[in-house]
Amino acid sequence: MTPFRSSILSGLLLAASTLAACNDRSDDGPVVVGAIGGAPELIDPARGELDTPARLMLDATAQGLVRFDATGQIEPGIAERWSVIDNGTSYIFRLRESEWSDGRPVTAAEVVKLLRRQIAAGSRNVLRPYLSAIDEIVEMTPAVIEIRLKRPRPDLLKLFAQPELAIFRVKPPGGSGPYRIVSQRRRNVLLRPAFDPARSPDDDAVEPSPETNVQLIGERAARAIVRFDRREADLVTGGTFADWPLVLTTQIAPINRRFDPAVGLFGLAVVNRTGVLSDAANRAAIARTIDRAAFVAAISPDWEPVAQLLPEQLDSAAPPAIPSWAQAPAAGNPTPQDRVARWQAAHPGALRLRIALPTGPGATLLYGYVGVALLSLGITPERVALDAPADLRLIDAVSPYDSGRWYVATACQPCSEAAQTAIDAARDADSPRMRAQQIAAADAALASDVAFIPLARPFRWSLVSVRLRTWTENSRAWHPLNHLRNAPN
Repeated sequence: MTPFRSSILSGLLLAASTLAACNDRSDDGPVVVGAIGGAPELIDPARGELDTPARLMLDATAQGLVRFDATGQIEPGIAERWSVIDNGTSYIFRLRESEWSDGRPVTAAEVVKLLRRQIAAGSRNVLRPYLSAIDEIVEMTPAVIEIRLKRPRPDLLKLFAQPELAIFRVKPPGGSGPYRIVSQRRRNVLLRPAFDPARSPDDDAVEPSPETNVQLIGERAARAIVRFDRREADLVTGGTFADWPLVLTTQIAPINRRFDPAVGLFGLAVVNRTGVLSDAANRAAIARTIDRAAFVAAISPDWEPVAQLLPEQLDSAAPPAIPSWAQAPAAGNPTPQDRVARWQAAHPGALRLRIALPTGPGATLLYGYVGVALLSLGITPERVALDAPADLRLIDAVSPYDSGRWYVATACQPCSEAAQTAIDAARDADSPRMRAQQIAAADAALASDVAFIPLARPFRWSLVSVRLRTWTENSRAWHPLNHLRNAPN
């Protein structure tokens, strides 16, 4: 047999073995989704940050004015259409005919009231800081609402498509669909497509088939991966770098391992600017010493390290600022070790830094690389929980919309006065040009101040059955439950 024919045969055998190993659950019955996190409860987003199961529950049962489709693009939600007028300072939404979970019709007055609640003072909705341009939300007719802005915000629809701005009713908890809760026990929820009141009366009233239902399970990554490996689930979603090494211990086929080109922040925020972290040169020494290339390669060879805050120029007036520590050092400059040693000579005492990280083997790898860097500088590392008091805290977040202001505001925890002033000015800017200039100023100030140590972009993975024909990777790393598969034949 020639080498050419041998290589073809080897390739065919490999492809056959790969397909045989992939998850091929029967196309009958509900789509089973394992969401990494806690129980899939209906939680009021005004109470604070939500994990993946809670976000999926909101998105599935209490859609917003608009929502994301499978590709991360905007599609209608409660609003069937919308228009933008007055130079981008007025968004008018016409609501479609829809019902609450108890069968009552949704009205514009209720939608206005619920949206106002999410952005009101005292709300802990994670998107509230990025909605300061909203001046008022008003009911124009029983089916039309208007959102009036103090200044133009072309990215407003992407914010309103996030689950955190779902039209969510607290009592009784729920929304208008596209799903209804059929049953719920602990971490397991069965969802069924909601009745569409806008359907023509001439349409056949067909009861949704079992294939259109979704069984949503909130669980730890290890349990979700095992469930998928046993072909008891169609999808595992919400995976991050912290859990990915667990997948590598399984025989799950490459065809089932899917990755999102997520945009956002993955790095260490300087949350305590005292002691050794009070000096920008020390912060730069730490940033330079961390071997980010080796760390990302240890997670995945396709994951790339970064040193800049912004992924691209976005709406900034300048290209992303490159911090001085990421550039080749000039000849004769002191090494990072020398810089920290000189500072310690002037400030006697033990050097110790607390690193706040999530659980999981990927996070343990990260702690190892950060710890080695700190030890080489004479600093003793201490790993603490992600929500514990810390000196450096991991930020691993996908950007909810495409603006440099989200990046600079998220990275400032805290930052220099110059950076904070520019961030505030960008928020209050009356024109896109002024906003762009202030975002650029904030980006440059953060790079100079070394308030945030970029490592990479967010690493997001899913395990996807071949049954889910419409699952699509996207930059939002968001996969709505109603866009997972085609309607059954």
